[in-house]
Amino acid sequence: MHTTTSFDMTEKHHLLLVDDDYRIRSLLNKYLVQNGYLVTSVADTTEARKALMLFKFDLIILDVLLPKELGTEFAQELRKVSKVAILMLTAMGTPEERIKGLESGADDYMSKPFDPKELLLRIERIIARTKNNYGHTLLNSEVKLDIKRHTLQINEMIITLNASETKILDFMIENKNHPVSRESLAKLLKINLRSVDVQIKRLRQKIESDIEKPVFLQTVRGKGYALFIDW
Repeated sequence: MHTTTSFDMTEKHHLLLVDDDYRIRSLLNKYLVQNGYLVTSVADTTEARKALMLFKFDLIILDVLLPKELGTEFAQELRKVSKVAILMLTAMGTPEERIKGLESGADDYMSKPFDPKELLLRIERIIARTKNNYGHTLLNSEVKLDIKRHTLQINEMIITLNASETKILDFMIENKNHPVSRESLAKLLKINLRSVDVQIKRLRQKIESDIEKPVFLQTVRGKGYALFIDW
């Protein structure tokens, strides 16, 4: 996967930029990072799917005219499993195209060329609005973590979590498919390492069908724990 990711752990929100125009990707990546965002940029929807398996994003900036698959088609598929905010960019700015973009699940729609400052304002407003509306994170189409209510919904079943379990899941979703050290979890929860193991065991009892053979929350020998999600 050929991606460009700009990291700064002090940045608050993570954006996924999907555009096949290298010049636009490069310029937008630089501009957004300068304005306090963490940015992962990719050239097509295949790379976007791979990025979505690795990171948790607050918003996707999605070009419509992409190779192999239209941005609108990708957005429609994504909406089946995620409520992540989507801002569409396109060279086609007709009312019909705008409606098509919004119907596909986009939160907003901008025509090229555009003013970078306007793009920045729209990103800020979309994130603020979606953060207020959605207090949850989707693990996949059947599993939903509601951070505000401390619940995990699996299909129609709702599991109540304590504050520590909610923090663990939220943190591990952000680092999904990658090991998280026991030390980092201890620091997150302000507890000792033995207590971390106890919390993980209790969490497994709630989300795993067999805690002796966990599917999602697995132990990675010598590295800690990892939350493995297929989507």
